[in-house]
Amino acid sequence: MRRLLAAAMTCIVVFSLSGQEAKTLPLSKQGYQGLVKTKASYLNNILKPRLQEAISVVDIEDGLQILKNQPSIGNATYSIDTLDQSIHVTYHIKERTTTLPLIDLGVITDNVWFLLGFTDNNFRGVGDSFHAYYQNNQGRHSGQVYFRKPRTLNSDWGYSMLLNKWSSVEPVFFAEGTVSYFYDNNGVSASIIRNINLNNQVELGGTYFLESYEKAPDQVLDNPPGPSDFSIAKYLTKLEFKQQFVNYHLFYLKGFETYINYQNVLNIPIQTWFNSVLFQSKLFLRPQDKLNVGMRLTLGISTNEQSPFAPFVADSHVNIRGIGNRIDRGTAQAVFNLEGRYTIYHKAAWSSQVVAFADSGTWRKPGGDLRDMFDSSNFRQFVGLGFRVNYQHIFGGTLRVDYGIDLFDPEQRGFVFGLGQYF
Repeated sequence: MRRLLAAAMTCIVVFSLSGQEAKTLPLSKQGYQGLVKTKASYLNNILKPRLQEAISVVDIEDGLQILKNQPSIGNATYSIDTLDQSIHVTYHIKERTTTLPLIDLGVITDNVWFLLGFTDNNFRGVGDSFHAYYQNNQGRHSGQVYFRKPRTLNSDWGYSMLLNKWSSVEPVFFAEGTVSYFYDNNGVSASIIRNINLNNQVELGGTYFLESYEKAPDQVLDNPPGPSDFSIAKYLTKLEFKQQFVNYHLFYLKGFETYINYQNVLNIPIQTWFNSVLFQSKLFLRPQDKLNVGMRLTLGISTNEQSPFAPFVADSHVNIRGIGNRIDRGTAQAVFNLEGRYTIYHKAAWSSQVVAFADSGTWRKPGGDLRDMFDSSNFRQFVGLGFRVNYQHIFGGTLRVDYGIDLFDPEQRGFVFGLGQYF
């Protein structure tokens, strides 16, 4: 009976506020119930208005969605009380685990890889990110340690740090044919973050790294072209802009986000420069309760050097499911991913989805013309089906399996496994 009465009183207050938005009242207290790991001070910092500022039901609803968008919060509701011409808001929160193992696996023609590690998207309960992992790619060893603090001392400034080792077997494309190289990239990075507001962020950073190539012993060609080995030190400067208007409701997404990245790379020994710009936009729709539609557009362009080591790749891990490992390279790219996720089971914390997708892409050959991107020989069109198992009590707790096939060359196909949605 008490619960019914409390709910009725809450509805009356909400109705009263909704009907009189112009007569907002000061926020006298803001509390939380259900917090386990997340610190209230962190949530207070990202919610507005502040204490003693005027607040309406619209502000409260906006704050509720901000909370739902946090990695550490699976779901939230609120209740409000009026106290002597002021408002007391209590958010009732269901936290979810943000520390989880990283397990990824790819089984594609001529390429098997796996990744093991852990990640935490609410490190120390204040919204920081920390992850570390080991990756084995065709028998070569890689790893990464990353820390990101979006806000320092409750300010709009933050920073990130990264240690990275990447080793792989890279196909490099010459006129005579494909040559396999052992590729290594070891680097250290740091960046400064400026939060313009909750939805817009700018990041400026730098990376010092050493690239090395060594011709692999196993080759398709009898006399493969290219140098036997070389290494070079480089310094990268990047400027990123992120705009995020995606709202979360459990495992459903709705809204859009935009990402723009500019990079300038200095080839230290010979003092030459390389530039690239990458634009990526995502759009999520929810036309029906059980249907989530996702779209991702990626556009990139770089300095158009006549080099087999072009920056943009066609890769099953990155942009086209089932295509294989590093099957093409270019100095410009246009990729579009379309995915429909339909929920076939949802009960308590568990749900499952079936997925249908179409991944399309085209590239400009190194040293070529932008007209290359309209050449049918450079175009890739893969379609496929997938399956998802979601566990809402863990952020990113989605097990993903996809199988893609080339519409124009059905011999090209493959599975991709992983944790988290593909995009």
